[in-house]
Amino acid sequence: MTAKSVCVYCGSRAGTRPAYADHARSLGQLLATEGWRLVYGAGDVGLMGEVARSAQLAGGDTFGVIPVHLVKWEVGKTDLTRYIVTETMHERKKVMFMNADAVVVLPGGAGSLDELFEVLTWAQLGLHAKPILILNTEGYWQPLLDLVDHVIDQGFADPSLAALLTEVATPEAAIETLRAALS
Repeated sequence: MTAKSVCVYCGSRAGTRPAYADHARSLGQLLATEGWRLVYGAGDVGLMGEVARSAQLAGGDTFGVIPVHLVKWEVGKTDLTRYIVTETMHERKKVMFMNADAVVVLPGGAGSLDELFEVLTWAQLGLHAKPILILNTEGYWQPLLDLVDHVIDQGFADPSLAALLTEVATPEAAIETLRAALS
C-alpha cells in the first residue's frame, strides 16, 4: 500500500496568535508520525516553515512546490525530500493537489483562501472526492464557515457545499479524521 500524502495550505506568515504556529508544528509532526507525506507550498517562512520543519524533525517525507517568482519571497525550502519549482501559481496548485490524497487548511491569508476555494469548487463540481479539512485554530476560520452557510442560506449553493468541508479544532482531530477518511 502506498503511503498517503496530505496537502497543507497555510500562511506564509505566522499570524498573531501563538496557537497558529503550535498547530502547524503539531500537524507536521503528526503527519510524519503517521508515515504520511507532507505536500505544501515549499516556503520556509510563517506557518509553511513551521509545518515543514516539524515534519522533517520527526523524520517525515516532505514534498514542496513553489513558483519561481516566490522562491525569494517565501524563502524556498530546498532541503525537502522533494522540492519542485514551477513557472506559475496555477501550476503550483495543480502539482500540490494532484500529489495529495487529502487537504488540510491551517490559518492563512488570500493564498490559502485561493487554494481552498479552488479545491472546494472542484469538489462541488464532482471533479474529486478528496477530504478537505479546515483546522479551525482558536476559531480562526469561523467567519469563513459562516460565509459558506450564508452562501447556502441565500440560495447560491446547495447545502451539500458545507458537507464538503470538515471542521476540526486540533491537529490531533485532523489526524483522527484523516485516518478514517483515508483508510
